[in-house]
Amino acid sequence: MCRSIKTLRPPYAEQVTSEDVRAAALQYVRKISGFRKPAAHNAEAFERAVAEIEKATADLLATLEVRGTTRP
Repeated sequence: MCRSIKTLRPPYAEQVTSEDVRAAALQYVRKISGFRKPAAHNAEAFERAVAEIEKATADLLATLEVRGTTRP
């Protein structure tokens, strides 16, 4: 699932922006929901899921320790 989401941690990605994290979250929610753009009555739930996954992803990336790399 979501094979085209790129890895967002060193050494695969040196500079990860908030836009990268949001794009990955959006792609994930699109994949699992089956909606590229949800209907108006589902838009709030869709956006809430993207925001929650975006936050969880940022938290994960901020706390991962990868051997052979130094944290900024």
